[in-house]
Amino acid sequence: MNISFANRLLEYRKQHNLSQEELADKIGVSRQAVSKWERAEATPDTDNLILLAEIYGVTLDELIKGKAGEEPAAEAEPEAEPEAEPEAEPEAEPEVEVEGKGGTCTDRVSFADGIHVESKGGDSVHINWKQGINVHDKHGDRVHVGFDGVRVEESGHVFQPGQKSRAHEIWNRFPFWGVALIGFLVWGFSGVLFGWSLSWICFLTIPLYYSLGSAIFNRNPNHFAYPVLVVMLYMIFGFFNICGGWAFGWPVFLTIPLYYGICAIFCRKD
Repeated sequence: MNISFANRLLEYRKQHNLSQEELADKIGVSRQAVSKWERAEATPDTDNLILLAEIYGVTLDELIKGKAGEEPAAEAEPEAEPEAEPEAEPEAEPEVEVEGKGGTCTDRVSFADGIHVESKGGDSVHINWKQGINVHDKHGDRVHVGFDGVRVEESGHVFQPGQKSRAHEIWNRFPFWGVALIGFLVWGFSGVLFGWSLSWICFLTIPLYYSLGSAIFNRNPNHFAYPVLVVMLYMIFGFFNICGGWAFGWPVFLTIPLYYGICAIFCRKD
């Protein structure tokens, strides 16, 4: 990215008396993304450039190339990112250390107030009824699946509703929740395969459907709600006594950090 363009973005923001947080809120990105633009470490995409030009009241050419006759802006020192406050240490919870052939590894699984998986590489997955499913990648990427929908934050950019292609909007408008509801009722009333005791699993296909669309149309497998799929598999293992049932089916949760680790490798290659 051109350093003069980065300095111009910094100057425009200061002229409009906006902090990085305020500007980030206006255009729907993270403060870290704005900081990277102004340090010439990243370049805004076309949509963000249009929004910046509207906020600053200039044309795209003036924003990118500067006004006619304008001298190149002197290099300004970028604002230092504030140091992250240390997170409060969580209360001690019962943990399960997973042992392998080489001895005890540092992957941990906890079942206190939900399901919590932490890999030795820094990836973590937390599942409970109140906060939903939260996946944290060691590189700072985050995936949240809850009652408020699916939220993905990657490389300082938050993917939110409204940033969808036409095909993606059609995918989301399909009333898949109705299909899941019909499946739940038919399965429950039929009484087959444990009936009502297991038919509720149909509702878990709803976040799978919408997150699959997000993964396909954004070309990013990180968007897929893989932890929900793992929960479905664990329930099936337990009810049908597959792979040791409830007692030995829990290692399927260890595939969650593995899945996102593989996704991270392929995304970096792209």
